[in-house]
Amino acid sequence: MTQHADSPPADASSPARERGEPSTGAPSTGAPGVGRLVGLDLARGLAVFGMYAVHVGPAPSQGGVIGFLMELAQGRSSALFAVLAGFAVALITGRRTPKTGLAGRQAVAKVVIRAVILLALGTALTMTGTPVVPILAFYGLFFLLVLPLYRLGAGPLALIAAGWALVGPQLLYLLKPVVGDRAFPTFGQADGIVSLLFTGGYPALTWVPFVLAGMAVARLDLAATAVRIRLALTGVALAVTGYGGSWLALHLLPGAAEAVREAAGGPGMSSMSSMSSAPPGSAGIFGDTPAGMLVASPHSEATLSIVGNTGVAILVLTACLAAMDAFPRLRRLAKPVIAVGSMSLTAYVYHIVAIWLLDTEAQSIPPLYILLGFIASVTVLATIWSRFFQRGPLEWLMGRATGIARRIR
Repeated sequence: MTQHADSPPADASSPARERGEPSTGAPSTGAPGVGRLVGLDLARGLAVFGMYAVHVGPAPSQGGVIGFLMELAQGRSSALFAVLAGFAVALITGRRTPKTGLAGRQAVAKVVIRAVILLALGTALTMTGTPVVPILAFYGLFFLLVLPLYRLGAGPLALIAAGWALVGPQLLYLLKPVVGDRAFPTFGQADGIVSLLFTGGYPALTWVPFVLAGMAVARLDLAATAVRIRLALTGVALAVTGYGGSWLALHLLPGAAEAVREAAGGPGMSSMSSMSSAPPGSAGIFGDTPAGMLVASPHSEATLSIVGNTGVAILVLTACLAAMDAFPRLRRLAKPVIAVGSMSLTAYVYHIVAIWLLDTEAQSIPPLYILLGFIASVTVLATIWSRFFQRGPLEWLMGRATGIARRIR
């Protein structure tokens, strides 16, 4: 099985639950769908399953329906988690109206405590040496980097995200000779600040735009049908611009496709198509050629990749929110997936530890069966747990830890 890497829970500890509110929502305003954003947990649950597919599932190169589904999960599940991370920051600090005064200071403290815990937990998971690039430490840094912007509205946040997406990849490309080749540290090595910012699997320089986009989405009136329609159209536009723009650029610019194809034949990449499923930290990121900046593969870290993946994440999130409000029967059917999403941090750590203990790459069991076993086990455990407890075990611990922030006066 090839080495895979994608990301973890979008909102590492379900902040709404931490505040004693319904499992995924912001405080109720009386508007339909706002009091309980169940769709948020559904999106997390789907992202968890996508993450499992990347880490233990079959390789996309096998083709067919299974290969196509595995290809869809590559990179896009981590982008969805990052967008949902921004949503989590907004939930903690005041979704529609940012908190100020004492409430604002306590909210900031909660985010900082959460970030420190994620940095420590992510480092511990990295040191297990599993063939997965844990994102939790990166996650913690993302929280700290976007925190100074928490009082901004949707418009400014979206503009900053767009500007960051335009500048960040180009800056990272220029800094490569300074900070070293973009190769992830040996599995089992803890992340340093250079790795978290520039050279790791999810460098902050190119991943923060996802978080900012999630914060911008959270600021909107998501109960309004018109807002959801505009969000869906925005997601489509971004996806078409990112993936379509990459296709056009590679086919219309003389020599671009050939340059990328030659670079893709480097270490760990035998063809141009293999770039689409390459794990974070692969030697072919950017293709070691300026033309690589035109590739919108899941982990290319290029601007067009960020734009396309953000569009997909917004589409999935909007669809989940709308579906949960419009179809109550579907909400009941989706309860097991929602249960997984409501304890996404636990689900993430669970699968990393399971990969470590079971040494999944050494198993003779077909990857598809391993994937189905992971999905079935976490779904059953989450469903049973949610019948007796409001939060997952790690989410409860995170809530206890961030509760210290209430002592601020």
